[in-house]
This record gives sequence, structure tokens and C-alpha cells, in this order.
Amino acid sequence: MFAAVAPPEPARADLAAALAPLHGAPGAPRWGDPARWHLTLLFLGAVPPGLLPGLTDAVGAAVAPTPPATLRLAGAGRFGSRRRPQVCWAGVDGDVDVLTALAGRLADAARGLGLPVEDRPFRPHLTLGRWDPRRPADGDLPDRLAGYRGLDWPLREVLLVRSAAGRHEVLSAVTTRTPSARP
Repeated sequence: MFAAVAPPEPARADLAAALAPLHGAPGAPRWGDPARWHLTLLFLGAVPPGLLPGLTDAVGAAVAPTPPATLRLAGAGRFGSRRRPQVCWAGVDGDVDVLTALAGRLADAARGLGLPVEDRPFRPHLTLGRWDPRRPADGDLPDRLAGYRGLDWPLREVLLVRSAAGRHEVLSAVTTRTPSARP
């Protein structure tokens, strides 16, 4: 199970278009499906069914104080070394401090329910693809997207998602505060 933000379709389509020339590149990772791209705010693994109602409420409470924010997918990088890359990712730009604070509140909420939470700093990113360790890999490939700056988009909701057998099921969507309309 995880909590995530899904960029809107125009932002995903813009990034997919920028990524398209890299799809056939030698040493490219196995690319993910743009329809499933998301920014993971909190990864929980398996959650006992009895804790699900409390978790849903806790996610809502953690999202409630989130101020309006604008995000943008920007740049790229990798996890793993240049010689043995593991994950190719797109970075996040804009109101990243708001996203980081939200991820912290979600982690605190999960800990409050007794759920194990990874103890490492939040690094906002969108996983684009994964390299197979048994195949040749080009760890410099993300550098080709270094100058990428995607479309701005408002942070509108946080999804609580169950992941099983490669399928994602949205269990709840919690809406954030959005900027008030200007006259």
C-alpha cells in the first residue's frame, strides 16, 4: 500500500513526449507505463485490513492542512551508480517544501497507527523505468533529460493505493485545498 500524488494527464503526456526519443536507446531501462506514473509520498507495504479505516482517516487528517501548491516534473536522475544504475527517475520542481511536509505528516500518521515506515529522507521523484541488472545499462541516459521542465500543475489530491500482483487499486482520494478563484 502507498500514498501518492498522480500528475494530471497533460503533465504525464508532456513528459512521455520528452522521453520518447530515449525508448530505443541502447542500455535504456524498462520504461514504466505513463498511465501509472505517480509520486510516492509514503510506502507501507501490506496493511492489515483492520487498520485500513484508521489509515484512511489518518491520511485525510494529514492532507487537510496542506496549503495550495504547484508542482512540475523537471530534470531526471538515477538511483544506483553510473555503472550499475537501478532506477531512472524524473525530478519534481515547484512547491517541493509543501510536498515534503505532506510526506512527513503522512509518515507520522502511519507511525501513529503502529505501521512500519522507512526511516530515510523523502526524495520526491517519479520513477520512469528500472534497469535489469542482467543487461547492459546506460547510466548516463538520465542526463539527456537534465534540461526538461514540464507543465505546472496544482496539487489537487492524495491517493491511497493498494498494490497487488502488479495492479494498483485506488482505495481513497483525499482532495487538498486549492487556491481560491480570483475575480
